[in-house]
Amino acid sequence: MKYNKLVAPVLKWVGGKRQLLPEIRKYVPKKITTYCEPFVGGGAVLFDIQPEKAIINDINSELINLYEVIRDDVDLLINDLKKHKNEQDYFYKVREMDRDSDVYNNMTKIERASRIHYLNKTCYNGLFRVNQAGQFNSPFGRYKNPNIINEITLKAVSKYFNDANITFKCGDFEKSIKGIRKGSFVYFDPPYDPVSDSSNFTGYAKGGFGRSEQVRLKKLCDKLNNRGIKFLLSNSATDFIMDLYKDYNIEIIKAKRAINSNGKKRGEVDEVLVRNYE
Repeated sequence: MKYNKLVAPVLKWVGGKRQLLPEIRKYVPKKITTYCEPFVGGGAVLFDIQPEKAIINDINSELINLYEVIRDDVDLLINDLKKHKNEQDYFYKVREMDRDSDVYNNMTKIERASRIHYLNKTCYNGLFRVNQAGQFNSPFGRYKNPNIINEITLKAVSKYFNDANITFKCGDFEKSIKGIRKGSFVYFDPPYDPVSDSSNFTGYAKGGFGRSEQVRLKKLCDKLNNRGIKFLLSNSATDFIMDLYKDYNIEIIKAKRAINSNGKKRGEVDEVLVRNYE
């Protein structure tokens, strides 16, 4: 399968890995039978390495629906995206659709994918955020000319999804890789352990991802390690995470992070890459 430079993330995503790809690339094994990513998000690593066989999971059903529509109905999606307007009143009208179950439940998969793609391109900071009821609640972004119909990228990603053998899943991270075999490689990019109380971004999916989930993820890493399956994990370089993974290889890397309400506090932060191989 030929590598395609046009294959890239179609969404802006909190904690997206584009800027860290040079670091992550260093640690991706040369031989992988199945690439597994239980927290795929915007998919920067997936689209960078473009594995021929992959298991992709996310708890966010809107995101997985969008990826499935890109694979199955990209032309219909592109056509539907043309109806959207970069206007504040229109944005809030589209955003409110998930508040009315009758309206929302009658939307087709394509309409739902189009909605979430549009909201992501026009909302503040590309911040995919939901409230406790699971309703999209990021505000309007006031961008002059957002790329709502990124047709070239959408078509390139659609071709990749169809040329490769990719299984899409939507559910718990642990269940998504149940039964994978030696030779598989797992990249974990979970919601990060917060470096401060104010940085705790919990709105990506209703329910959040607290310390007990971080511990459950570490136990899953131990299980993979005991079975000889390689994993690479990204997280923040908090004392909690450093201690949790102290038995593994830890690289500290610098990352620029833009999601902060205080512009002065946006800047370089320490993150870790944890792995169980040399």
